[in-house]
Amino acid sequence: MDTEILIIGAGPTGLTLAVDLARRGVAHRIVDRDPGDFAGSRGKGIQPRTLEVFADLGVIDAAQEHGGPYPPMRGYQDGQVVWERTLAPTVDPRPDVPYPNPLMLPQWRTAEILRDRLVELGGRVEPGVEFQGFTQDDDAVTAMLDGKPVRARYLVGADGGRSGVRKAAGVDFAGETLEQHRLLIADVKIDGLDRDHWHIWTTTEGPVLALCPLAGTDTFQLTTTRDDEVDLSELVRSVSGFTLTDVGWSSQWRANVRMVDRYRVGRVFLAGDAAHVHTPAGGQGLNTGVQDAYNLGWKLANGSEELLDSYEDERLPIAADVLGISTELFNRGVERRDDAMDRSDPALRQLGLHYRDSKLSVDTRAVAGSLRAGDRAPDGLAGTRRIHEALQGPQFTVLTFGTADYPGGVAVTDAPAYDIEDAYVVVRPDGYIGMIAADAADVRQYLGRW
Repeated sequence: MDTEILIIGAGPTGLTLAVDLARRGVAHRIVDRDPGDFAGSRGKGIQPRTLEVFADLGVIDAAQEHGGPYPPMRGYQDGQVVWERTLAPTVDPRPDVPYPNPLMLPQWRTAEILRDRLVELGGRVEPGVEFQGFTQDDDAVTAMLDGKPVRARYLVGADGGRSGVRKAAGVDFAGETLEQHRLLIADVKIDGLDRDHWHIWTTTEGPVLALCPLAGTDTFQLTTTRDDEVDLSELVRSVSGFTLTDVGWSSQWRANVRMVDRYRVGRVFLAGDAAHVHTPAGGQGLNTGVQDAYNLGWKLANGSEELLDSYEDERLPIAADVLGISTELFNRGVERRDDAMDRSDPALRQLGLHYRDSKLSVDTRAVAGSLRAGDRAPDGLAGTRRIHEALQGPQFTVLTFGTADYPGGVAVTDAPAYDIEDAYVVVRPDGYIGMIAADAADVRQYLGRW
């Protein structure tokens, strides 16, 4: 065996998985066909649930240092400011939600932060490596990389919407491409334009040009509905009156809405855009991919067939739901409804996503409360520590409430989001509640099973 886990694709999804495996001491390789690091802003919104994942992986400080809040939006028509609004209201942290607001962080920076963390943990990305297919047997997967066989216990395709791993596995990518809906996206520098607003120029037919200042940089993310043959310098000058001084990364975007019907084929797993692609509305795609990886990492490290099967069972319905949310928001934007830009819906922040129907979610209480097995574990106080601080790391954690006591357990002292008395809460390594029980024997049995 050359390695335990082979990851194809070093975007945020693959890097999240590599970081999680590295901190567990699981042998892995992560390769990417691109010879250099991705340089574009692309997915720039990090949702609150993903920020909690980043806190656990040890990169929250770097994310907050380099990222920032979304600026207020300012709309122009015929050279005049015609409206101003915020993308979503800024809210204060709560006892149960430490990071309630999305963070703007260009995708290239997110990847850079995760790569740096991987290096700290003793890992590294192998760039410029081409995946050329695989075979598998009962014991392992044999992947071809640059014409050479590499044997791994498991293979993970995190190689984007055009995934070679997905195609080699024979998994359909059902959905549609809306050819009529296209955007040109680019990272640009603009002389003299203020960085305190997200500037949007429209006509009676709809948006023409948007320039969003990217937090932690001196660049703007430009989006336009004009085709890819447009002269960006002339477009910016004629529409906004400002001067474009530099164009970095650029990409033609089409409205793709697709997902797989399987996340697993034997020893091969799909994650991120390899399994689902979204419209950009609501900032869901990158975040869903990161959380795919966060769900998969501890299960690969364990190796239990039941746990590995639960990856698809848990993540496929989540992807379908999130895909529906982003598509609805995109359609609202196309129709230019008044609520088209409303991003205050808690569903977008991904804090309410749950695995209540998972076979890993067990509640042995006589009467269930509002907080259920399968829900995200809320924050709160455990003596002098935050609950989320106690959860950090690759382990299961037992929280105890009231008179309940458990060896190595964490006694919760003040956590209003937990409507639990004299009971035990077992939190999985990915921060979701696996069990709520009134009897310590049930806890021992659950932990012994995994």
